[in-house]
Amino acid sequence: MVEQLRVPPEAAGERLDQFLAERFGSRAQAQRRIEAGAVSLDGAAGRKNDRLRGGETIAISPLVAVQEHSGGELPELVIAYEDNELIVVAKPAGVVVHPAGPHRDGTLSHALARHGAAGGESWRPGIVHRLDKDTSGLLVVAKSEETHRRLKAALAARQIVREYLALVEGRPPARSGTIDAPLGRDRRARTRMSIDTDKPRAARTHFVLEEALPSSALLRVRLETGRTHQIRAHFEAIGHPVCGDREYGTAGRYGLRRQFLHAARLELAQPFSGEQLVIESAMPDDLTNALALARLG
Repeated sequence: MVEQLRVPPEAAGERLDQFLAERFGSRAQAQRRIEAGAVSLDGAAGRKNDRLRGGETIAISPLVAVQEHSGGELPELVIAYEDNELIVVAKPAGVVVHPAGPHRDGTLSHALARHGAAGGESWRPGIVHRLDKDTSGLLVVAKSEETHRRLKAALAARQIVREYLALVEGRPPARSGTIDAPLGRDRRARTRMSIDTDKPRAARTHFVLEEALPSSALLRVRLETGRTHQIRAHFEAIGHPVCGDREYGTAGRYGLRRQFLHAARLELAQPFSGEQLVIESAMPDDLTNALALARLG
């Protein structure tokens, strides 16, 4: 059952996690619940450092461990690489990575838990980083607490290379470049990330032109930081949104039903042996078909 709280006027100026600390027993517990996607603020996903104004509605959903899967259909796992310590899975578009908001069951995390994923929070065991629901491609997942710790540390140290293929509207002014622009929740639309924000966080995206097309460009994109919607928000900010993006670009372009964004390559050191792993994933059919249309102009 979803619990709803009204923020009193006297709480204006407090952080969301600070306001919920007493409700959950501690600030750390409040932060865990917020990070699990179980707290919304006026209908949008809450962030621990959101500043309250007073009068908002906070909705708190039950936090369910993925082991409590109800028995419904699970997404099929496509394993791109696996050893004793980790899994790299190729996530299809349309699949939610972990329980959040209305998506409480049937997520990729539920399927991975059945396959041996472990480490980190119980609601997303083994998950080291995430992909948006409508972004396809590679995701690295731990099989133990120690593997999860080492992979998270490598990610924080920028020792895991994450490369994407993105088809963007128009052509960027250079064949390669870096978008260095802090991102945060948009001042007017809380479901969007934007450079027009009250709470900017450092964000850096590198890109190289793969193929110039008549009215678009296929780019190879590398993340240096991993902010929510980073690639999508950054390319919108420079006037070249990702094709098909309903939130940041033009829906339906080249027949796309989602954004043309695919996590195509991962490069990382095996967390125990140190062996360098390079895993690649081919573009799925919907993106291949859209690219063929883009080549026609």
